[in-house]
Amino acid sequence: MAEMSEKSKSNKERFADEEGESNGLLPAAVKTPTVTAATPAIDGHSSIIKKDNDDDANLPERGEWSSKIEFIFSTVGYAIGLGNVWRFPYLCYKNGGGAFLVPYLITILFAGVPMFFLECALGQYLGIGGLGVWKVTPFFKGVGYAAVINAAWLNIYYIVILAWCLFYFLVSLSKVLPWGTCDNWWNTETCVSAYSRQNLTSFIEGNTTFYNLNGTLYAAANLTDPVKEYWERRVLMISDGLEDIGELRWELVGTLAAIWFMCYFCIWKGVKWTGKVVYFTALFPYFLLTVLLIRGVTLPGAAEGIAFYLTPDLSRLRDPEVWIDAVSQIFFSYGLGVGSLIALGSYNQYNNNVYRQSLIVCAINSGTSFFSGFAIFSIIGFMAKEQNKPISEVAASGPGLTFLAYPSAVLQLPISPLWSCLFFLMFITLGLDSQFCTLEGFITAVVDEWPRLLRRRKEIFIAVVCFVSFLIGLSCVAQGGMYVFQLFNTYACSNLVLLWLIFFECIAISWGFGVNRFYDGLKDMIGYYPTRWFKFCWCFTTPFICVGVFIFYLAEFTPLTYLDYHYPWWGHFIGLLLALSSMICVPAYMVYIVWRQEGTLMEKLRSTMDQIRPNITLEEIRNSHVKTLAPSSEAVTAV
Repeated sequence: MAEMSEKSKSNKERFADEEGESNGLLPAAVKTPTVTAATPAIDGHSSIIKKDNDDDANLPERGEWSSKIEFIFSTVGYAIGLGNVWRFPYLCYKNGGGAFLVPYLITILFAGVPMFFLECALGQYLGIGGLGVWKVTPFFKGVGYAAVINAAWLNIYYIVILAWCLFYFLVSLSKVLPWGTCDNWWNTETCVSAYSRQNLTSFIEGNTTFYNLNGTLYAAANLTDPVKEYWERRVLMISDGLEDIGELRWELVGTLAAIWFMCYFCIWKGVKWTGKVVYFTALFPYFLLTVLLIRGVTLPGAAEGIAFYLTPDLSRLRDPEVWIDAVSQIFFSYGLGVGSLIALGSYNQYNNNVYRQSLIVCAINSGTSFFSGFAIFSIIGFMAKEQNKPISEVAASGPGLTFLAYPSAVLQLPISPLWSCLFFLMFITLGLDSQFCTLEGFITAVVDEWPRLLRRRKEIFIAVVCFVSFLIGLSCVAQGGMYVFQLFNTYACSNLVLLWLIFFECIAISWGFGVNRFYDGLKDMIGYYPTRWFKFCWCFTTPFICVGVFIFYLAEFTPLTYLDYHYPWWGHFIGLLLALSSMICVPAYMVYIVWRQEGTLMEKLRSTMDQIRPNITLEEIRNSHVKTLAPSSEAVTAV
């Protein structure tokens, strides 16, 4: 450790006289400070001197990545999830094809990459989770609590999608796919496949097409598809609404439990084990996606589908919704605002070049989104040709693509069960590492906040979190579970919540702690200043984008519906409570900080300034908790 300290010192002296971004607040050269029994500590509320507990000597090792590639794979696996495959291609076609890449790339430049780097770097420098990092500006610690709550909601509902995918994967392990025919117990008398419908006698009266099905005339709108009936009447057994939650779907309870077991055993031994798991979960989806692409481009109609995906309609750039979609896609697909990137970065070695790695991961993320569009739209083009429909009527996003469009497409392929298995296996592996990395972000934040209580019992704590989340998630796998799922998706983990958190996170670091002081810490860590562009983005463009899009969402907000079902007032009220459960933490903690100060109101406000911008460096903050997070009682040399 002494050698590492000398290295840090030499780096400091090497750059001390160089021109850079420093405003004079750069700490003095590191003098290999040693953490002893009394270490300056910032507890999130005030600067005090604490005496370390003797029990710290016996705390288990916190752990770190075994290699740099493990961090890259973990962040790639975390950031590249279901949204890259089932939402990005759809947004491209919806928002002008190739023209959508213009607002998409601009958003990446002005907000996506800067925020991705900020979160990873903040975690790496301080070496602590999403609650502890707010020692840099205790006034904004409510952002950390809000992110933890948001991560908890995300853990509960996101995994339900994987449970559905696992169900489809298991039923695909058969000779015949069960959603291909209309002679099953769950089908109705109006069931007819889109391909069989072409052979029915039909006529048009007025603006309505009628089909003769078994001697009875049905309007086209009244006919149902076996794929849709399988999804709604067999998998979900969906009820009439939120008022009728119905019985648990025990098959889905089983798949949900299985996915939770996978998540638990992916992180239970810490990052030493997780770092090995991501070699598979991060890379295997690319193999499957490539296989599906090769098969897709060989199908008739694939060229038309890809052309539809890419053909630019520049007139769409005048529509503000196109730009809003780009922002929401970037923020969600990059996994910002929930503390997971902070947690993953905190397990890096101090001098790891997180700046370069963040750029690499962001490039891989966006490249994967673009690449997946070719695989998806080659299949959609094939479906449109087979059904003799316009591509716009076949294209879908979200669950509509995963559980309706693609299952319908594989029915027309030779060895359809094989392609169905590969497709749903790809979705499971895509979502699994996003899920357990989000879970890791939650666990790391809480355990690092209370290490003496939870560090020795981390495996038990993870098991408790998984079990409680599983119990709450059962509400999403009942017969009325889809209506509960939509509440989580629309309110608890909405774009509004995400924008709220990212805005305050950005303001806290750039204007609270101070962007120049943060840059000084980055230089000490990686050996040079990152581009000044990130300073500009953190201070101006990213907060501006968040505020603008937030206002747009509020202005365009419409009450939640699912298909033809309109939620009752109390359903919207529950959704609002879910959203506010995290958002309220930010202003509530600010009020708490002001209230706990001594003196008159004006004296309280003046004292609060020390909580917004503490007179302390990043190095001192890092040293304040090194002892608490250390694995042994030996003196710990800060690096």
